[in-house]
Formats: sequence, structure tokens, C-alpha cells
Amino acid sequence: ECHTPAMLQIPLWKRSLDVAVSLTGLLVLSPLLAVTALLIKLDSRGPVFFRQERIGAGLKPFSIFKFRTMVVDAQLKGALLTAGHDPRITPLGRILRNTKIDELPQLLNVLRGEMSIVGPRPELIEIVGNYRGWQHGRHAVKPGITGLWQVTERPNGGLMHECVELEARRCVLGVEGPLRLRVELPQGCLAGDGVADRFAAGLSLERSG
Repeated sequence: ECHTPAMLQIPLWKRSLDVAVSLTGLLVLSPLLAVTALLIKLDSRGPVFFRQERIGAGLKPFSIFKFRTMVVDAQLKGALLTAGHDPRITPLGRILRNTKIDELPQLLNVLRGEMSIVGPRPELIEIVGNYRGWQHGRHAVKPGITGLWQVTERPNGGLMHECVELEARRCVLGVEGPLRLRVELPQGCLAGDGVADRFAAGLSLERSG
């Protein structure tokens, strides 16, 4: 059963920081973005950008932007999820994925207000449709370009949809100083909205059921 999670009140300064960082990033990285776009066109036929529907804050779908790293119509030629040696990934695409350059167009999503710089990674609609109630807690905030899963689990080979409990129980809400993240849910960062108690209760019910 799917319940729309209660949205958390994010400080205005965090949105201002997102806009400033994304706008600065797009300007500073514009030469790299332009060269990458040109190389993609030379490497294989098809569009420069890849757009895909993901689920964002409040369970609202949005189109995520990435540099294309796979052959055209890759979704019709194989599994929904990609493995490390997926033959649909182009030679240049493999480099872009390894260096995370393919994620840079998501700065546009941040600028548009659909994503944040830091937050839980947005998941595919097909996978979110199989979530349990408590797992939708990760949709109480905007998804991010980088988040807890990417830092702690992705380097170890953990798949995003397999680590949803990690991100549902830890919610990125802000920054202490310029770079230090506050991510621990048990520390009371959600206590003011009562979300922490609802997460814990929901998790207990799921575990006991």
C-alpha cells in the first residue's frame, strides 16, 4: 500500500545553497559539459542526453537528466537495471559512468527545484511501486545528486533498491558548515515533525509482520 509521505520543512537557506551550487557548477563546468556532449555525438548515434522518469519528493514523478551512456533504445534490448559489464554501455559511456560525469546534467534538475545537491537518490517508478509503506519515508525530502547510498554502499557494489532501508532511516536534511552533512535520523533531526517516530513504528510493524 502506498501512502504519500508527509513532506519535511527544509530551511530556505538549503534551497538557496542548492541554487547557488548548481548555477555555479553549470557555469564553471560548461567547457567540460560541452566537450562531453561533442564526444557523445562522435562516439555513437543518438541524443546527447538521457531522460528517465524517476520518483521525487512527495511521490511526484519527474524527468531526470543524464548524459547518455548506453546505445539507443537500450531499455528495449535488455534488463531494466544495468550491471557493470552491460554490453549496452558504450565505450565512452563506461568512462562517463566511472568518473560520474554522466550525472552532471542533474544540476539542471537541482536548478529546476526537482532535486537537491544532497539527498536520497531518486528511484525508478517500477521499483518504487513495490515499496512497503515505511520505505516511502525517503520521499519526504527532495532526491539528491549524491547521498548516503552513493557514499557508503555503491563503492561496495550495493544496488540502490536493495539499500532503501538505509536511506529511509537516514535522511539528509542540511549541512553543518559548508560541507559537513547531518544525516542521522536517530539524532532527532526529524523529531520536530514526528517523522522519526513514524519511521520507527512502521519499521517495527514491518519486522514483526
